[in-house]
Amino acid sequence: MMQPRLSTYAGLAGLALLLAAPAVIYPVLVMKVLCFALFACAFNLLLGYTGLLSFGHAAFLGSAAYITGHALKVWELPTLVGLAAGTLGAAALGWVFGTLAIRRHGIYFAMVTLALAQLVFFVLLQAPFTHGEDGLQGVPRGRLFGIDLADDYALYYVVVALFVGAFWLIRRTIDSPFGQILKAIRENEARVLSLGYDVTRYKLLAFVLSAALAGLAGATKTLVFNFATLGDAHWHMSGEVVLMTLVGGLGTVFGPVVGAALIVTLQNELADKVGSLVTVIMGAIFVVCVLAFRRGIVGEGIALYRRMIGEKNR
Repeated sequence: MMQPRLSTYAGLAGLALLLAAPAVIYPVLVMKVLCFALFACAFNLLLGYTGLLSFGHAAFLGSAAYITGHALKVWELPTLVGLAAGTLGAAALGWVFGTLAIRRHGIYFAMVTLALAQLVFFVLLQAPFTHGEDGLQGVPRGRLFGIDLADDYALYYVVVALFVGAFWLIRRTIDSPFGQILKAIRENEARVLSLGYDVTRYKLLAFVLSAALAGLAGATKTLVFNFATLGDAHWHMSGEVVLMTLVGGLGTVFGPVVGAALIVTLQNELADKVGSLVTVIMGAIFVVCVLAFRRGIVGEGIALYRRMIGEKNR
């Protein structure tokens, strides 16, 4: 009988830790980590597995946050419908972004996504329903399947369920024939095109899926913190998700989760102690990881494990 893959053990261990975490850690902090971990996983699906560097992913996080907040506060829709509205809104925005940018390559693709994201940012800044720099405050959590989400612990397990479901979807996508074509596009787009595949269509589908998952992260974040702000759509947020992904391990399944957990925890712990210097510290961590851990934390761990297994089998 074949032994389960190492990633299966890691996934089960991670799930066990998530279920037990509220006993020792403030649940809101863990929920924040999960929201950004999902955001980073969505970004990694695009960059790590398709080879498309987007500098505008904050647009999907921020737009979904505002759509969900408006749906729950102003339209008074059920919580599940509000989450779905934010996710679908981000997916639709992703289709628009992708249609305009997907035919560009390299830095041109990245710059187009950045320009479009800045356009979305200024729309959110000026739109009446976003309340400008004040943000959308007092978003109600409501109820979900009879569960009162005003209780942090009840909401925590809903967020865990959303994260696990989205993570499973990403994992299935990566391991599917569709995911294998995305990896082939990343490695050699010209060869995939020569085999008769519609490369533009595959990249657009990957972009829309990544945008939808980033939107789910933004919608969930609004539910957790009861507000949506312009910071969710700022270009700094697009830079942070790149940092999380590279620190954790680009093109690895669990790398973005580890990277998001590290960056969010450090920001949370250092913000009150060093103030604005936290940005400098994050930059220093990025430089160290690029120089010393080229594959990221998880990537280096996987490489070390493979070397150990290779030496053992000699």
